[in-house]
Amino acid sequence: MCGIAGIYSSQPVAQALYASLIHLQHRGQDAAGIVTCHQRFDHKTGLGLVQDIFTKADIQSLHGNMGIAHTRYPTAGGYSSRDVQPIWLGNPRGIALAHNGNLVNHRELSIELTENKHRHMNSSMDSEVLLHLLADELSQPHIAGGHDEAFFDSLSEVVKSLFERLEGSCSIVSIVMGKGMLAFRDPHGIRPLVMGSKLNERGEKDYIFASENSMFYSLGFEPDGDVQNGELVFINLEGKLFRKTLTAKPLSPCMFEYVYFARPDATLDRVSVYRARMRMGQNLAKSWRETHPNFIPDVIIPVPFTSNTAAMSMARELNIPYSEGLYKNPFIGRTFIMSDQENRSQQVRYKLSPQRIEIENKKVLLVDDSIVRGTTSREIVKMVREFGATEVYLASCCPPVKEPCFYGIDVPSRKELLAANMNLAQIQDYLGLDALLYQTEDNLVEALTRKGKHKIDTPCMACLNGKYISGSICESKKISLQQERQHSKEVA
Repeated sequence: MCGIAGIYSSQPVAQALYASLIHLQHRGQDAAGIVTCHQRFDHKTGLGLVQDIFTKADIQSLHGNMGIAHTRYPTAGGYSSRDVQPIWLGNPRGIALAHNGNLVNHRELSIELTENKHRHMNSSMDSEVLLHLLADELSQPHIAGGHDEAFFDSLSEVVKSLFERLEGSCSIVSIVMGKGMLAFRDPHGIRPLVMGSKLNERGEKDYIFASENSMFYSLGFEPDGDVQNGELVFINLEGKLFRKTLTAKPLSPCMFEYVYFARPDATLDRVSVYRARMRMGQNLAKSWRETHPNFIPDVIIPVPFTSNTAAMSMARELNIPYSEGLYKNPFIGRTFIMSDQENRSQQVRYKLSPQRIEIENKKVLLVDDSIVRGTTSREIVKMVREFGATEVYLASCCPPVKEPCFYGIDVPSRKELLAANMNLAQIQDYLGLDALLYQTEDNLVEALTRKGKHKIDTPCMACLNGKYISGSICESKKISLQQERQHSKEVA
């Protein structure tokens, strides 16, 4: 669940790419990087938060009017400096690439590349496999030269061929030296990729691609919708834009983008994340009345910040006071994407401070975006009880998470998932709750698709129901992928 950005402009792009990464920091806290292009690639990458990696001198050293950027939340590969994006090759053709997603067949493709193509892998990332595949295809003698329709036609055939070979999710921004910038998205559109444009001083258009459109306003870009599922977009060196849908399958964006990952001010696949979360709260309120008519809370408190919108909406529907009774320290990272359970558990109390005046002697209904491992939820319930709540309830905007995700969320095995190992009563008891409510799958889909001029068929909900929409993921494949991911962490 990384954050990517690419900008083509009439002006140097390093500062705008840095600003884009700041806006995408919530999508990955492990590492970040920027690659710009003029007559060569300039680059700066590092481990940690964006503002700690780049100095003013770094930005000034990144030359060129075209560039890509990445902030990393690792799901495939390790945690070392070798596994930081963007990545690039100088031979046989200069190509830089940034990837958001996860390939479930990257191991097979890596073996093919190393054994048959004699390519060397410097990292454990599936993104490097993508880079080598793209470079190999573009190095073939039949690829047309120039920057016009002929090259775009060749590029279209290359990316279409990739779509036929790749299993899993991928949203890509890339630069081909001497040709231009391209962006493409897997045929199911599992991971997001939006685009925007603005008129420059020459009266021509600058373009931006990103995982979310949250930075568009501050950088002066107007939203131009999404890179569609199975679509290739290419901008040549003269700024001419080409786009073509190559292989379209039913659009199935990840539901977790709307539940948790994306910022509320983002619009993905023409659905407002903020409004989707409001509708999640409305649907939870209806279910609460039906399921727990005898449990009437005195106050509804969100687990900040991703559940604030849904909690406010739920409180409005139930006509119950809404309170931000948990203060979140904004300088502590997102606990879900931390690397191990012990670290997550320790960080909960550092991150959240209950307000006694909002909690003491009250029946408190907590609203959270999801319950995955249960580590955070259990600690929060303990804290609320310690501050004097007479009863504690919990409503989850997301249905029970029962299966690992192999498309970009770091949930490596079922044994870590609370709902995969306990029934509802056991979960309620484990978390120390007086009442528990999960959103239903039908209500979640309704909340995501009720409004917006979207073309969403059914959101990807593999982590809820085990219906993996890309790749042949059988039980043995699940075990193999889980082992690979665990091994990459242990050796990092």
